[in-house]
Amino acid sequence: MRLSISVAICTFNGARFLATQLKSIADQERPPDEIVICDDGSSDGSIEMLSEFAQRAPCSTRVVVNDDKLGSTRNFEKAISLCKGAVVALADQDDVWYRHKLRSIENAFLQSTETALAFSDADLINDDSQCVPGHLWPTFAFDRAEQRKCANGDALAVLLRHPVVTGATMAFRRDYFELLAPIPANQIHDRWISLLLAVQGNFAVISDRLIQYRRHAGQQVGPGPRTLQERTQRARLTTGCFYRAEVERFQEFRKRLEERSAQLRDSGRALAEVSRKISHLEHRAGLPASRVARIPGMVRQTLNGDYWRYSTGWSSIAKDLLLP
Repeated sequence: MRLSISVAICTFNGARFLATQLKSIADQERPPDEIVICDDGSSDGSIEMLSEFAQRAPCSTRVVVNDDKLGSTRNFEKAISLCKGAVVALADQDDVWYRHKLRSIENAFLQSTETALAFSDADLINDDSQCVPGHLWPTFAFDRAEQRKCANGDALAVLLRHPVVTGATMAFRRDYFELLAPIPANQIHDRWISLLLAVQGNFAVISDRLIQYRRHAGQQVGPGPRTLQERTQRARLTTGCFYRAEVERFQEFRKRLEERSAQLRDSGRALAEVSRKISHLEHRAGLPASRVARIPGMVRQTLNGDYWRYSTGWSSIAKDLLLP
């Protein structure tokens, strides 16, 4: 049995790394059935590179240059909307795919019709395409316990704590696009897609590293902090403004769940969990300036387990109590 697979690529001034990524997609052991590329108005030669690639690609390849700049999320939404395959695999312009990636993705979906989304781990490389120690999942503390939860049908519980599905490794069934679109402007596409599909279907968690994920200064969203210094700096930057923005994003997610509840298999439980997540975020967004005044609310959130259910437990408690 075989599933048709579309690859959706979004590009913007990525000529430095683009040729290597395009070659890695063209060289797949299991070739894509279709490639859709949406460019957001590049001025660095990317468009010419894409046009040349389309002429020699191993499958039907469509290159669309946007008239107006859409930004990453809307550009991915457009690329996905143009795909015709049963499964859509997302691709960033600056990574490198291993040759067995699409074969592994296809096998994951063939194992169960209930699988809505598949994602994998990744090796890390730098600007110079040199390997960086470690791999992707540990950078955002996606441990074996959480991997088992996702694989066993409880991905939403993990995603309500933190995002773990990286768009560069993601593939999902195209049939769900009507549930996903339109993607709100302030959402990040991979987080939005993974949250909604966690309510609708099962996830295939592929522990194999299927791509080389590039860490560099120009990327819009990168892997999590690896060192204690990086984690401390991230914590200091996670202020009330961050939590208020998170409240807005989860309110949009809740609204979509309410609007599409008839299409979703477990919308009631999901709505209850999302509402409780919003309440926890509002608590963290509204912490008083006085550390002493923070204690009563923090005790309540500790005793009801929400610091563990929706944040990172003791480390989040320490941050809320000790940082300004």
